[in-house]
Amino acid sequence: QVQLVESGGGLVQAGGSLRLSCAASGSIFTIKSMGWYRQAPGKQRELVATITRGSITNYADSVKGRFTISRDNAKNTVYLQMNSLKPEDTAVYYCNAAGWTADYWGQGTQVTVYS
Repeated sequence: QVQLVESGGGLVQAGGSLRLSCAASGSIFTIKSMGWYRQAPGKQRELVATITRGSITNYADSVKGRFTISRDNAKNTVYLQMNSLKPEDTAVYYCNAAGWTADYWGQGTQVTVYS
């Protein structure tokens, strides 16, 4: 089992920045990659960014150039630095850990961007 605890969400004005953190614990060795997904009201959950054990990253087109995913292996923590935030970035952001036999999700953290 893997446990994920997110932090860092909040309310920010358009153009501002936030950094999300996701701390993993438990069977860390079973994790292939980690990432962030988001779900806005009335919409499906969508991928934001992922990062592999080897730090290969992948981003949704909508966030490329604005968001940066990174990891600190010593702390078993993944970060999402979000810059130039837009109102359409408003959503609940979920941390994900993709394992060899199961996927794990955090509880979600709300990000609200106002204009």
